[in-house]
Amino acid sequence: MDRSVTAGQLKDKSLFQDTDDSAVPVKGVCHSCSKLKIFLGALAFSFFAKGFSGSYMKSMSSQIERRFEISSSIFGIIDGSFEIGNLMVMVLVSYLGPRVHRPKVIGVGCLIMSLGAFLSVIPQFLMGRYNYERITVTVDNSSMSVSACSPGLSVSRPVTDATETPSAMKNFGLVRSSGMFGPTLGFLLGSFCASLWVDIGVVDIDAISINPKDTRWVGAWWLGLLICGGVNFIASLPFWFLPSSLPKEGQNEKMKISHLPVQGDHCKTDSPVQPQLDFSEAVKDFLPALKKLFGNPIFLVFIFLTILQYNSLVGVITYETKFMEQQFNVSVAKAIFLIGVILLPITIMGMFLGGFLIKKFKLHITEMAKFACITFIVAYLLNLLYFTCSCEVLQVAGLTAPYSGLKHLSFPKNNFMASCNADCGCKLDQWDPVCGDNGITYMTACFAGCKSSTGTGKNMVFHNCSCVEGQGHGLGNSSAVLGQCQRESCTKAFPYFLALQTACAFILVLGGTPTYMIMFRTVSPDLKSFAVGIETLCGRILGGLPAPIYFGALIDETCLKWGTKNCGGSGSCRVYDTKAFRNVYLGLIAGLRAGCCLLYIVISVLIMKRFKLDGKETTDIKNTERSTSKEAAIDNKKEILPCARTSEESEETCAELLWHPKAFGLYS
Repeated sequence: MDRSVTAGQLKDKSLFQDTDDSAVPVKGVCHSCSKLKIFLGALAFSFFAKGFSGSYMKSMSSQIERRFEISSSIFGIIDGSFEIGNLMVMVLVSYLGPRVHRPKVIGVGCLIMSLGAFLSVIPQFLMGRYNYERITVTVDNSSMSVSACSPGLSVSRPVTDATETPSAMKNFGLVRSSGMFGPTLGFLLGSFCASLWVDIGVVDIDAISINPKDTRWVGAWWLGLLICGGVNFIASLPFWFLPSSLPKEGQNEKMKISHLPVQGDHCKTDSPVQPQLDFSEAVKDFLPALKKLFGNPIFLVFIFLTILQYNSLVGVITYETKFMEQQFNVSVAKAIFLIGVILLPITIMGMFLGGFLIKKFKLHITEMAKFACITFIVAYLLNLLYFTCSCEVLQVAGLTAPYSGLKHLSFPKNNFMASCNADCGCKLDQWDPVCGDNGITYMTACFAGCKSSTGTGKNMVFHNCSCVEGQGHGLGNSSAVLGQCQRESCTKAFPYFLALQTACAFILVLGGTPTYMIMFRTVSPDLKSFAVGIETLCGRILGGLPAPIYFGALIDETCLKWGTKNCGGSGSCRVYDTKAFRNVYLGLIAGLRAGCCLLYIVISVLIMKRFKLDGKETTDIKNTERSTSKEAAIDNKKEILPCARTSEESEETCAELLWHPKAFGLYS
């Protein structure tokens, strides 16, 4: 016999009675309350997967440039093209989100990212093994001696390697912050893969004559993409088994639970009805909603602020490892590792602390605006100290230093030939640097005038280098080793730069959460989901798309020596003018963040004009005057943070935000 249990009975009793009057716990009977936890867990993991994949791809920028011999600007186009797919669906998903099966939309997005990661690996296997650029040497009578300086030597192409072998508020903070752990592990994976040779498993590693600090080194960039593809595929699975929407908190108590089996089977609840999508009505309401959003001056200034922040952030994430490598003489793998284990955890701590301060001191909208403004300005002032972390330019004979080695003498730049190597027949398009005993780097052993060498692979040492002999060394005793000379002063300055960067990042993200809360507090509840989509769209199309391109193009202008492709033509950059690189890179970031400082001040003034502080209540002057209904009056009466559990309306707003695929940047 079936029995019906009303919502009132369920609320009054914690136990169901079976046919034999035995008690059956409600928790064992109803499982609908666990669906929210399942969704939050799946959403957190999908956001983790997105951050994991995105940060890994950013960390591999230098490896991809060198593997395919492309410039930074070309890589910027490749990196920015990721945003094109976002632009195709971003607004549509954010606006139509409440009308479609949102979990399945998120699942499809994860599958697409998984497929994209797998497809990105294909070029590695289509192009064959990587052959780095190096010079040809001639073997003398002794098998232990080879000559780099050979009259009439004429080789213009790289040599093939012949040695190769085969609560609601709590949920909203926690879910978004969980995505920050993805970039941390993504950078750690990037560091590991960057330290491995690109053709690992099919070449003799001992025969490779370069190390990870060499600008020709290419790590196993493709290996991490396979892992990222698998993680995104796993992240997509739970969403196919979730309903289109979840009941609001307390709704289960109001719903009738019927047909309770007598054998203790689980209760059955009415499943949520799939919302019907009316495209004509959606299109009709789109323009008025858009007009209402951009008619809000605070939201409009917030959009401009977001665009500038996206530009500076994307530029930093994309080229920070290259900056560290060129400025402070550290390997890309080490730079990626330090970002993953120091900067990103500090960023996570700052985000949590910013949210904690909001909750602890119950900051009002005006206080949040002031807090965000002050923290950003302080971080900006610290950011200006980056310019003091200067480093000397790599001394390359004929490129940045004269062959004489006297730094105070002027010399014609790009004058690669000298009397000491005039009869060596060196090719100008080669780059296989050696470091002489005099502390000067030469583009190849040929340009150093080296006549013989001993050893093989990384241990090869060149002797009788005529261009090094001219620096006061005894004739016949001057030598050079493979690789460019180390800049010890730059290496010593790196810890100070890292400490400054850590402090700047921590202070910067302290105001990140209050800034994001400003958007939710200053738009109508029914437009919050749409506002998230518009904010992300504008940031991506005007920040994420162009920033890597123009950052890369300006960085390319500081290149002093380009590599050579196997098929001819310029490849990736081998040597940068580190001083010009520093001024361009840090100058762009400082300029963009100066604009952010101005907009922070503007948005703070607008918020203080719109909201007035009255005791413990913050009144929205503009909306209060325009209120035409009791609902609007209640909504604007006092300060209510998004997802604050104060009313049924706020619960509905929070549920929509948590359930919305755009709320946590899954398609950003």
